[in-house]
Amino acid sequence: MTRRKSALLTGAGRASSIAHGIAKTLADDGWNLALTTWSPYDLGADFGGGASDVDELEASLTRAGALVVRIEADLSDPAAPAEVVARAARALDGLDALVLSHSHSVDSSILDTSLESFDRHFAVNSRAAWLLIKAFAELGQEWGRIVALTSDAVVHNVPYGASKGALDRIILAAAGELGSQGITANLINPGPIDTGWMTDDIRAALTDRQPTGRLGSPADTANLVRFLLSDEGGWVTGQLLKSDGGFSI
Repeated sequence: MTRRKSALLTGAGRASSIAHGIAKTLADDGWNLALTTWSPYDLGADFGGGASDVDELEASLTRAGALVVRIEADLSDPAAPAEVVARAARALDGLDALVLSHSHSVDSSILDTSLESFDRHFAVNSRAAWLLIKAFAELGQEWGRIVALTSDAVVHNVPYGASKGALDRIILAAAGELGSQGITANLINPGPIDTGWMTDDIRAALTDRQPTGRLGSPADTANLVRFLLSDEGGWVTGQLLKSDGGFSI
């Protein structure tokens, strides 16, 4: 019997999230999954999900044949990333891939960003990514995949955008430093996807800028993640890929 590969997927708290789309695609492809959530953030955001979102996702993934492990973790805690990776690896008998889809995002600008907000964005979006990657690489595997979701947003969203810029550099470092372990590392910029934050006006304005005439969906991002995590995607590493339907042009 062929062993199912296992992935740790962060940020899977809300049904409208990109992570939900990725999880369903990977389960269909035969992956087992460890999912991280942080309910205080997911339920407290203006576009937060419902308390049953992860229950419903787990049931869907289980029906697809996946073994699923749920891990509630505050990734702003510097001890949390290593604990998450260790728990996921134990439960899934190793880890083959790390997909970083979590983020902390609270809009603020140059003039009104607080020190606390700035530091928390970097703790979750940048430092936690580094520590998750470090713990993943220290498992000692000879084959691995790392994919992280990034963003161009920064105007009036300064701490979020700045911390995503730092994430980009961390992933590039991982590609260069971990390649000898058979680990690839890439970034995906999915462009504007409505994960619950768009108003009707925003949705219409962004759709007008899309050459394809439609906004992207979590499934669109998941299709690229699927390729990057595959054997066939192993020659792609150290790249920031814009999977945005032409929005960036």
